[in-house]
Amino acid sequence: MADNLRIAVIGAGMGGLSTALSLAKAGHKNITVYENASNLGFVGAGIQLAPNMAKILDRLGCWQKIAAEAVQCANTYIREGATNKELGFVDLAYVEKTYKYPHMVGHRSSLAGGLYDGCVKEEGIAFKFSSQISDIKFGSSPSFKVTPRDGEAHRVECDILLGADGIKSNTRTALLQENGQTGTVKDSGQAAYRIMPTREQMAHDPELLALIDSETVTRWIGERKHIIAYPIQNNTIYNISTLQPDVNFAGAPDSTYTTQGSKSAMLEVFGDFCPMIHRLLNLVPDGEVCEWKLRLHDPLPTWVHDSTALVGDACHPTLPHMAQGAAQAIEDGAVLGVVLSPSRISDCSPSTINHALRLYEQLRKPRAEAIVELAAENGRAMHLGAGKAKEERDKAFAALKSGPGKVPDKWADAGVQAIVYGTDVIVEAEKLCDEAGLVAKL
Repeated sequence: MADNLRIAVIGAGMGGLSTALSLAKAGHKNITVYENASNLGFVGAGIQLAPNMAKILDRLGCWQKIAAEAVQCANTYIREGATNKELGFVDLAYVEKTYKYPHMVGHRSSLAGGLYDGCVKEEGIAFKFSSQISDIKFGSSPSFKVTPRDGEAHRVECDILLGADGIKSNTRTALLQENGQTGTVKDSGQAAYRIMPTREQMAHDPELLALIDSETVTRWIGERKHIIAYPIQNNTIYNISTLQPDVNFAGAPDSTYTTQGSKSAMLEVFGDFCPMIHRLLNLVPDGEVCEWKLRLHDPLPTWVHDSTALVGDACHPTLPHMAQGAAQAIEDGAVLGVVLSPSRISDCSPSTINHALRLYEQLRKPRAEAIVELAAENGRAMHLGAGKAKEERDKAFAALKSGPGKVPDKWADAGVQAIVYGTDVIVEAEKLCDEAGLVAKL
């Protein structure tokens, strides 16, 4: 029976969790999720919960709990970092009216926890934490070596292997090597600080308190850098994410993605920003500054080989300028739930499974890669230095005061949102399956 096919999901990030839950909801009863870490361990960062993500989470039955801990974004300001001058303002009330879900922001652990709670309620999903995966073999019955932290190494064979093991994906490396291809991770030249001051830390400063009491996403922009911030956890934490030129990671090995940051270096990077930003950044205690390196890779030749496919950051890592990284991974999981529905692959044959995975790639690869490029393009637009291009951008921001128009920050542009938020990947996947003859069989 197709519902008992052995499915292995490597990685318990947003892509892995949503993939496992989508497959279970579709009727699969033999799903195992392997994770190198000893637990979920999602700490230290807020995350944007866009309507295209919320729609899927609601269908998976875990949106309400996540939304209850989140903050709705009523509006967004784009401000000049050096002066705090308003460049642009967009009222986001139309988002819920248009897409049935508001744009919300929350804590990454809340999103991961909601997905994980949904998974553990499914009898068909098992988790293997503290499990290192290596020596992946492909074919009609993929296999891999599992090395538990407190146990003996052994091989596992499965019928479907889904690599959701992130930007440092071993599955991706092995899959490309199997095809005589490479997909080297490359530096973006950018790094990020992530800071989360509490309401108590901000309470002494009326200007800062107003920020955490708002329902506003604020982006302060400057040449080659910006700060984006918003309240989360029912306005008890102010999530701050910066982006600036990478300096501390220069020459670091490819495996290095985080480093202990310097508070003085952080303050120096944003030294030309306004005094309020200095007070905000000063709230972080010495020794608690962490910097993330942002890496990418070029579009891959393929995401699929035999009965194996890649998911999320393993195949389409993105810069944060469109706040769609997690949403796109969750869309991957939702589409896999459709194409691999037991009723669609009822003959259980490797050729049918490969056909289903090829349809997943056909639908997801163009969209995910377009959003990756859109995010990179938006970052370039927000980081302009003095010159004609910046003048034209700021004129476009200023024109918004006279009425609706094109927003230079594509994240807040209604036309771009129609493409990103307005696409129902589940409906599209069902349509593609029907057109391709991968129809449900009783």
